[in-house]
Amino acid sequence: MDTMPRSVTRLIDEFHRLPGIGPKTAQRLAFYLLRAPKLQVEQLSEAIRDLREKITICAICQNIAEENPCGICRDETRDYSIVCVIEEPLDLVALERTREYKGLYHVLHGAISPVEGVGPEDLRIKELLARLRDGRVQEVLLATNPNLEGEATAMYLERLIKPLGIRMTRLARGLPVGGDLEYADEVTLTRALEGRREV
Repeated sequence: MDTMPRSVTRLIDEFHRLPGIGPKTAQRLAFYLLRAPKLQVEQLSEAIRDLREKITICAICQNIAEENPCGICRDETRDYSIVCVIEEPLDLVALERTREYKGLYHVLHGAISPVEGVGPEDLRIKELLARLRDGRVQEVLLATNPNLEGEATAMYLERLIKPLGIRMTRLARGLPVGGDLEYADEVTLTRALEGRREV
C-alpha cells in the first residue's frame, strides 16, 4: 500500500530529475507546494508553461530569446565586427553584467565532452561558421570555460576558424581578485604571467 498519493510521488520524481536536486530536496519542494497558496502554485505552473511556449532560439546567435532575432542581435549600438563564443546562455548573462563587452555573441549550447557523449556535431558550430563567412566579423573572442572540455572546444574552433583569416582572441586567464599566490596552481600562475600587462 502506497503511503503517499500518486500525484505527490510524481511531482517528487519530476523535481528529482532536475540537476542539483536530490531526493530530500525534491520532497521538500513538493510538500512546500502542497502548503503554498493556490495562486503561487498557479504562477509557478504558468511560468514553466511560458518557458516552453514562448522561448525560442535566436537564429543569429543561438541564445535563448522571446523574439527572433534577439534583442542583442538587433541592437545597432553593438559592435558587429566581434563575436564572443560562449558555451551556455548563462555565460552571456555573466558577461553582460560586466557592462564591458559591446560586441555580439554566439552560444554553442555545450562543450565537446567525449565522456558525456557530446561531439562537435552536437554544438552550434556550423551556425557559427555560417556567420563568419559573410565577412562582417573581424574578431572571434573564445570565452569557453577554463576546463578540459572548454579547452578542447576552443582548440577545435581555432582549427576551423584560423583558415578563414579572422583574428582570434581568448579571455585572459590568471589570478582571481582577492586570491593568494601561494594557493594558485601552476597552470593559473603560468597563464597570469603570460597575460601580464603594463601598469
